[in-house]
Amino acid sequence: MNPLKVDRNNIKKLTDLPNVGKAVAADLTLLGINHPDDLIQRDAFKLYDELCHITQSRHDPCVIDVFMSVIRFMQGEPARPWWEYTAERKQILLKSAT
Repeated sequence: MNPLKVDRNNIKKLTDLPNVGKAVAADLTLLGINHPDDLIQRDAFKLYDELCHITQSRHDPCVIDVFMSVIRFMQGEPARPWWEYTAERKQILLKSAT
């Protein structure tokens, strides 16, 4: 869903989350996440690694950004477009590579 259209009081299914459409909802379901509350204690990087492992395919790293956006939203942060997390993701990955 478009982050500008998200109503925090009306989050009942995965596609109600910011930046989540049918494809991302399907990926989350594949990871065992069936309700938005299932995201609260999750780690975006671990979810990404698990998704790549399950599907035997390397997904675009921007999926991490989407995961970061929905996890942070469920932890209480405002809804933000997924691309606002790209710089942070790149910084984290750069630090972990050194």
